[in-house]
Amino acid sequence: MGSTERRYDAIVIGSGPGGSTAVQELTERGLEVLLLEAGRELREEDFAPPKRKKPAAMGMDLVPRAKAMASGQFRQACRPYFSETSNRFLVNDFEDPYTTPFGRPYLWIRGKLLGGRMHSYGRVLQRMSDVDFHAASLDGYGDDWPISYADLEPWYDRVERAVGLYGDADGLVHPPDGTYAGPGFLTTVERDFKERIEGRWPERKVISWRVQAPFPDRVPPGIAAARRTGRLTIRTQAEVTRITTDDATGLATGAVFVDRTTKQEHRVYADAVIVCASTIESIRLLLHSGSARHPRGLGNSSGTLGHYVMDQTITVGFFDSPRHPGVWDAADNIPGDPFYGTPGGILIPRYENLDGQHDPAYRRGISFQGLGGRFPVPDGHPAAFGLGGSGEMLARFDNTVSLARRKDKWGLPVPRIDLSMGDNDRILLRRSMHALREMADEAGLRVNFIGSAAGLDSAKVWPDFTPLQRAIFKQGIKMSIVLGAAIHETGGARMGNDPATSVVNGVNQLWDVPNVFVPDASSFVSGSTVGPALTIMALAARTAAFVAEHDGDGTLTRPTEIATI
Repeated sequence: MGSTERRYDAIVIGSGPGGSTAVQELTERGLEVLLLEAGRELREEDFAPPKRKKPAAMGMDLVPRAKAMASGQFRQACRPYFSETSNRFLVNDFEDPYTTPFGRPYLWIRGKLLGGRMHSYGRVLQRMSDVDFHAASLDGYGDDWPISYADLEPWYDRVERAVGLYGDADGLVHPPDGTYAGPGFLTTVERDFKERIEGRWPERKVISWRVQAPFPDRVPPGIAAARRTGRLTIRTQAEVTRITTDDATGLATGAVFVDRTTKQEHRVYADAVIVCASTIESIRLLLHSGSARHPRGLGNSSGTLGHYVMDQTITVGFFDSPRHPGVWDAADNIPGDPFYGTPGGILIPRYENLDGQHDPAYRRGISFQGLGGRFPVPDGHPAAFGLGGSGEMLARFDNTVSLARRKDKWGLPVPRIDLSMGDNDRILLRRSMHALREMADEAGLRVNFIGSAAGLDSAKVWPDFTPLQRAIFKQGIKMSIVLGAAIHETGGARMGNDPATSVVNGVNQLWDVPNVFVPDASSFVSGSTVGPALTIMALAARTAAFVAEHDGDGTLTRPTEIATI
């Protein structure tokens, strides 16, 4: 085994939203940091546009999907919002396998690259609020987070300024407004949709995305900022297999990783380890890092590690707007990118079970996200419109990620993902499909299809397709809109105030191993209807600041019951 005598102040595992934010905060506060990333660093040639003569039919992309599946992405290419540009940044499913129980499919979409899924995500960054952090107090289900919105608000501000967020001050309780570099943007089609929907349902606010501009230097802003300090060492192609601990103290000493190119094993050392590998990978790593001192995995004295895993229940609809033939608008509110284009669209934040109003038939609610009139269409053809719903999945102990017997090529047991929907989740799916249909009717949209894990809301799909295309679509959609398709998996290493019922405390510090921190979405207590990326960044910044402030003063050798920063 190769090793280095150098001891870092901190090791950060994973370079996506959490890891890229953590390394900036740590290095700018003076710490020497090693960043371990399982994938490679991208080059400019990776951003060559796809060679296509014309756009594919919206929502199908049969040929590109088939090519991606043939190349080994037989799961990644199933996701409903398929894109040739982003698919190149996702894993090969033969090289990075996982298992699921029979009859419980799960679509685990992920990328192993410097920057992680920040190269392939939609760039929508929304804040969570006390509607999420205090959800249990509001409706009596589950547990509250050990933190409040006030604890994260300054960190939301900080990371929004760092990444460059564009949006509007909408004055909503959920999601709260952010700190914006510039305004949002709605197309002609979206403005018309907003007028019609809000006119019929005033509680359904149609607002612009809160969206991050593409980063032109092809690395997340946090990594670029950390590099400028001269205190960041990056090791790519580093598949971390375990976090090492001292048998006498139980504290972490560093990590072991396998170089994916040379297959050589290496050991590295640090005062603190910050795990930002993404929800399922972080759970897998902690479970696999057990020892005589930690027999059930690292941080698992409570027995809750790998439990209470959540996702969002997803509903997808594709439509045409005959009222807007040939209409599309190019956004001009933020800097564009020749590869990614200019991101943007509409949000309909959760509007149910808010402000003291609670429907006894179900808990939590749904938000919607989509875009209309942003794609070029031929003259006379209706504008294209897509809209999907995300329901908040309730945390349940029996939704789990564990270690399978099968091992991957690096010697790690592959994750076994066992998630199913509960009664409340299925209610939200039905409500979401109904809401999409009624909003389409109100806005004068022609429905191409509306679907979810519950099936299609109508047997009539894609009126302009051939019978063969329609049959292929109906088969394919069954593999696409399953749990995992939202790409918002959370939970499994949950926060709490009690080490008997949680894995980490309020600054994402393992109760059992206080110099290990887990500030990614695995620490979430509830799932929300907004995407997790911005909250991951805020948690990572807050945790990294805590580590930097207390490095060397003894705090990282004992758990902090009420930890603040």
